[in-house]
Amino acid sequence: MMSRQIRLIGGVLALLLVALLVNITVIQVVLARDYRERPGNQRILLAEYDRERGPILVGANPVAKSVETGNTLRYLRTYDDGPLYAPITGFYSLIYGATGLERTENRVLTGKSDLFFVDRISQLFAGRQPVGGAVTTTIDAAAQVAAFKGLKGKVGAVVAIEPTTGRILASVQSPSFDPNLLTSQVPETIRAYYEELKADPAKPLLNRPIVALNPPGSTFKLVTTAAALASGLYTPDSILPGPAFYRLPLSTSELQNWNRKECGPDGKVTLERALAISCNTAFAWLGVQLGDEALRRQAQLMGFDTSFQIPLKAATSRFPAELDAPQTALSAIGQFDVRATALQMAMVGAAIGNNGVTMEPYLVQEVRGPDLAILQTTEPTKFEAAMTPLHAAQLTEMMVNVVANGTGSNAQITGVQVAGKTGTAETDNDRPAVAWFVAFAPAQNPQVAVAVVIEESGATEITGNGLAAPIAREVIKAVLR
Repeated sequence: MMSRQIRLIGGVLALLLVALLVNITVIQVVLARDYRERPGNQRILLAEYDRERGPILVGANPVAKSVETGNTLRYLRTYDDGPLYAPITGFYSLIYGATGLERTENRVLTGKSDLFFVDRISQLFAGRQPVGGAVTTTIDAAAQVAAFKGLKGKVGAVVAIEPTTGRILASVQSPSFDPNLLTSQVPETIRAYYEELKADPAKPLLNRPIVALNPPGSTFKLVTTAAALASGLYTPDSILPGPAFYRLPLSTSELQNWNRKECGPDGKVTLERALAISCNTAFAWLGVQLGDEALRRQAQLMGFDTSFQIPLKAATSRFPAELDAPQTALSAIGQFDVRATALQMAMVGAAIGNNGVTMEPYLVQEVRGPDLAILQTTEPTKFEAAMTPLHAAQLTEMMVNVVANGTGSNAQITGVQVAGKTGTAETDNDRPAVAWFVAFAPAQNPQVAVAVVIEESGATEITGNGLAAPIAREVIKAVLR
């Protein structure tokens, strides 16, 4: 009996030993890299503070770089124009780890990437301290500054994209934060500033351009128009009903136009004019005729329902599933449960401006070695063919008409043709309405598509033309200069 119990205990102990060995193997082999690169791993951070971390570049300008301190922590991370570039660089903190490109490109910046194998061997034999590589962003400094100035005093975001490539030319948020105050070598200062940022109801730590989801409002009418043209049933000259009020199908609820007026004589309006004056009732009716599947498919071709890594992870913009007729009507004008980031709506404008082709967005142009030799370059990648070139050209002309003769007049630039679309959307909480503007400059070189979203401004009248269009205009002008 005793020997049986000893064998049983021995068997249990053997199983526990096997489990322990398996656990150790998983931690030290399978999950080792994951544990090492966790943002809060202070042991790794302390070791990395002893080596020179590579810069993050905007053009030739290092907007994030390491400087020698002469202290125990040999290097300090510093940020030129910190709040301006915070949505891109993120921060590199002794206490809170890394965010933004500081996190996603950490292996490059620390020189641990496989791209630097030859450099590491050379440094080892020469007895030199390892030095990190450089990350060159796609950001256009002038566009970034223009967007930052335009957002001052507001809560919102701006994203600008080069339509033919998907290069992100600007990614700006307001309010922002100063990463320098999170990367000091005084823990008390870091913690105090971080807690202050966390307590701010405007959420300055939120990467608004790629994470904040808002109803896109009337800017989504671009997607609905694209779906209408793709159906083969509608052209820019098609006549739609545009009454002052539209009763939602299977409902007693009514939808109204922003000015509570009919959109044309006898309540009739062309598709082109409906877009120019942002006729809610016409587009709600049109959405029901097209059906939710057609709207969803068109939205997905332009990037909705896909999570993009630029390499920062963007929130997934969404077009809701399984809609009934009233929900489809509201979704066709960017309401109900339709949600989009500024990045997503910039992609919509860019796809139209790129002959109907949606490109994958990206933020890193090049990876460079410690000697700044180019080791890797990002190649533009096609995401989907969202429209035919003919339909994209038709929609472009309709958007030019929005700016020239419709609701987007504040985006006009002397001597430059601008295509745009305004948007105002009701939110599902106590926040004010959200104002949008999506625009691009066709037939220009360089090309740029811009999305501006204003969540809060303090303004009494909230319109896309009044709040967002002037910012888009200045960003376009900055790129064209």
